[in-house]
Amino acid sequence: MASQTDTSLLSAELEEEEDEEFRQLLLQATQKIQSAMPSVRDSKPIQPQPGFCIKTHAGAQEKVFVNVCRSLHVPPPPDLSREELECLIESDSASSFRVPMSLGEPHAELDNSGNGCTAYDVVINSGFFSKVEADPFFKEFFITVALEGLADKYKMDVNHPEWRILKNRKFMGSISGQTIRTKSSPVIQEMDFSSPVLPKFTILAEPAGRPPEFLLAEIHLPSVVLTVKMPVQPQLGPP
Repeated sequence: MASQTDTSLLSAELEEEEDEEFRQLLLQATQKIQSAMPSVRDSKPIQPQPGFCIKTHAGAQEKVFVNVCRSLHVPPPPDLSREELECLIESDSASSFRVPMSLGEPHAELDNSGNGCTAYDVVINSGFFSKVEADPFFKEFFITVALEGLADKYKMDVNHPEWRILKNRKFMGSISGQTIRTKSSPVIQEMDFSSPVLPKFTILAEPAGRPPEFLLAEIHLPSVVLTVKMPVQPQLGPP
């Protein structure tokens, strides 16, 4: 009986001594997790309008069609002239010019011969689409960027040089609605930790019934449960 009482007292003393330290650790963990969570971005559904259709290949044989679509709801890129774009491409800052576009999910279709193929919908701003249609240099630049974007997003090998625009077809299959972001979070966001809230947590001693070797902390956060297991350092008496 004395042994069990001593064990209980030891567990209680350890929990009391570690409580404040755990509170600080849990508070820090909460702040870090909350700051790492992506913020909710506003979005809206759109129905793209057809533009033109590109035919290319993924790998050696697979046919790929890219439906280039337009929408007023997609933001335009910076309004550069052809000379400005040529200068930018020749410089070391070519990657700084971004074309906002929505890359749709792949959908299976049938080509004119009844063979299976894959189609993707790429949506750009309607005003920029008009510039692409009017200037072959902008069109080739955009198609290169779009194919690179699809290849990177869907991890496929697109034959960039071997593409052509279909003359008698504006799109392959059907064009589905898409959901686009209407508000982006800043790259650097100031976090407000002026009134942090301590999450609910439970501390258990393991193993039960004898001097603990670990303290097990279960931290309850919104949509997250974090478990932390920490070893207990034995407290030595005075020499």
